[in-house]
Amino acid sequence: MNTMTDIIAGCFVLIGLFFFLVGAVGIIRMPDTYHRLHAATKSSTLGLIGLLVGVIFHIGTGAVDAKVITVIIFAFVAGPVGSHMLAKAALRVGDRQWEGTLSDEHAEDGLS
Repeated sequence: MNTMTDIIAGCFVLIGLFFFLVGAVGIIRMPDTYHRLHAATKSSTLGLIGLLVGVIFHIGTGAVDAKVITVIIFAFVAGPVGSHMLAKAALRVGDRQWEGTLSDEHAEDGLS
């Protein structure tokens, strides 16, 4: 392997790990379910992409690249959809928003 591609791969892995760490801290520090879902979804999607781009640079074969790109596309679709479904379920069971939330569109529409 080329040393430069290993350095680039290592940088992407570190970027991915950074996003996972930020997401873990966000899950601990956020005040309610909806904020925690946002922190978890954004960070897991970006963290996974960072790790997978590192895999592309480290392994770099056509078959692995195609599989990794497929997983990245799936992560971009499944993460937000799953987060939206969890937030909607939390809303239906009556999970309250944080008092500092600026607006509640569902309450304004009479949906919560």
